[in-house]
Amino acid sequence: MAKNKGNKLTEAIISTPIHEYFHVKNLGRHNITLLPDKNKAIKQHNELKKTMQNFECHIIDVKELKGHPNSVFVKDTAICTSNGYIKLRMGLASRRGEEQWISKTLESLNIPLIASLKEPATAEGGDVVLAGKIAFIGHSSRTNKEGTTAISRILSNMGYKTRIANVPLPFLHIGGAMTALDSNCIVHCKQVFPDDFFKDFKEIEVPCNTFISGNVINLGKNEVIAEASNTLLIRTLQKNGYIVHSIDLSEYVKGTGGPSCLVLPVKRE
Repeated sequence: MAKNKGNKLTEAIISTPIHEYFHVKNLGRHNITLLPDKNKAIKQHNELKKTMQNFECHIIDVKELKGHPNSVFVKDTAICTSNGYIKLRMGLASRRGEEQWISKTLESLNIPLIASLKEPATAEGGDVVLAGKIAFIGHSSRTNKEGTTAISRILSNMGYKTRIANVPLPFLHIGGAMTALDSNCIVHCKQVFPDDFFKDFKEIEVPCNTFISGNVINLGKNEVIAEASNTLLIRTLQKNGYIVHSIDLSEYVKGTGGPSCLVLPVKRE
């Protein structure tokens, strides 16, 4: 059973890249801007894994999916809640199949399937941010209107109140522009969301400089992981009392991913 009832991240799924992320013939088809350096990427991923393990987070490292270079970005494949998981349907056509791949792992962990998205709905995990009993949902190039409607209905039936916003460029997902730091606090990019979108939440605002300006991994207990080049975000969080683990994840930025894209949270306690 998934246990997302607290804030401390205690179990998560990752997928260390071995081959697929480094052998991409058509970069555009997979939305990868530059071919990553294999040695650097593996070193960076290992540093991410080590940092999470030092925080006493149990890591489940799933073998990458053949023919799917984006399978390293496991966050997008599912949504884990305290009731179970939601199987999504990728908005990027070349990623279809990753949903079933990660479902096998979740089922092996005895996490029940709550619902599955069906065509024409598309939704990716980076477009859903859960904060307490509020679900922030992004309508983006990857999550269509049918997807936001379906996710909103599923989560509403579980007791969540949903808030939906359009995700503007340069952001790929809503998670690039915001992160829930706990059930009451959101860090987000300035002038991206409607004025009342974060009503009743403490807000930490950061400038919008890149497509991951608001993206961190929330470890819990006021500790986060941020991409090393995201200096304005790092300084802002430090000024607000957060411990920031700065990690060079530049080889994954080439794949249009931020820190949280590399991690599928399974349990928070």
